[in-house]
Amino acid sequence: MHAWPASEVPALPGKGRDLRIHDTATGGRITLDPGPVARIYVCGITPYDATHMGHAATYNAFDLVQRVWLDTKRQVHYVQNVTDVDDPLLERAVRDGQDWTELAERETALFREDMTALRMLPPKHYIGAVEAIPGIVPLVERLRDAGAAYELDGDVYFSVETDPHFGEVSNLDAEAMRLLSAERGGDPERPGKKNPLDPMLWMAAREGEPSWDGASLGAGRPGWHIECVAIALDHLGMGFDVQGGGSDLAFPHHEMGASHAQVLTGEHPFAQAYVHAGMVALGGEKMSKSRGNLVFVSALRRDGVDPAAIRLALLSHHYRSDWEWTDQVLADAVERLARWRSAVSRPDGLSADALVDEVREALADDLDAPAALAAVDRWAERQNAEGGTDEGAPGLVSRTVDALLGVAL
Repeated sequence: MHAWPASEVPALPGKGRDLRIHDTATGGRITLDPGPVARIYVCGITPYDATHMGHAATYNAFDLVQRVWLDTKRQVHYVQNVTDVDDPLLERAVRDGQDWTELAERETALFREDMTALRMLPPKHYIGAVEAIPGIVPLVERLRDAGAAYELDGDVYFSVETDPHFGEVSNLDAEAMRLLSAERGGDPERPGKKNPLDPMLWMAAREGEPSWDGASLGAGRPGWHIECVAIALDHLGMGFDVQGGGSDLAFPHHEMGASHAQVLTGEHPFAQAYVHAGMVALGGEKMSKSRGNLVFVSALRRDGVDPAAIRLALLSHHYRSDWEWTDQVLADAVERLARWRSAVSRPDGLSADALVDEVREALADDLDAPAALAAVDRWAERQNAEGGTDEGAPGLVSRTVDALLGVAL
């Protein structure tokens, strides 16, 4: 599966700061110190309805991570998956009378278009669950043969009790885990499981649903968590720098994935930092496909909204905060974009050297994009009111906003 085209990232004078970021597992900030190549895995979409503002906010957060790393003169090895076979996708296809593969391909293509328009840097590897199945099956077999997985009516489950580190990602108690498991795709009430929290690794073939050859597992399809583990281990290996996604993935998805990988390899941790973006609401409720309260990037683009304004609307909220999309949020972003473009359109201006440092420091401080925007606001306000004599300043501001915030002026 191919990703989307990359926009050029301008080089800035000097060197950026190392990233200090909130780690869900420890509950505090850690300073990331990757080697020459920083490694990041971000969980992708299930392509039956793409791309709403909740998606966009999440991918915007991890685009900033990439940009901060690139500004430190590192390379970035970014991997993202597409869960192109799963219950919600199959259910939507049945509801709409569509072929599930056509639905997945169409929505994935739309997601690529949205990411391109928003100038999100693409992953080096963009892998679908279906194409990953040949690598998933041996991992499930290894877990089963090691006694870390068991069969139940043809399905194969992972035993969470085989990982001594289980629970260290989300730091939730058993009851909270059980409630979230039921809410987020698990089956804690299924009779016969060793532990209600045990997640499915391999689902035996169901009538009327797609299935693949699972070798000794029999025909079926993979569970959700093992999909990402197989892709991450194949392309990044253990101990990569950042595992990213929305806050609703901390449990069960990232918790279970970490346990799968740790039992498979005997190493810990799966990732150095678990980083989670907040949820976006609409009308007082979390924006979600199940509720149908969605604002789509593609719909805004069709209505003529500049993608740069959409991106500024996302950047105006700290990535870890939960916030609500409103018409005013977008209107403020449109106005900000106009002010910034007016400021950099002059042939000369106020010195921007200090601004570059301010934006770098804000983003290195747990991706504080609102502080970065405020710094540019201050420069633009003075530039529009007073002007200056530095011929290189407007261009430097444009390159800084482009390189570090992904906004083209």
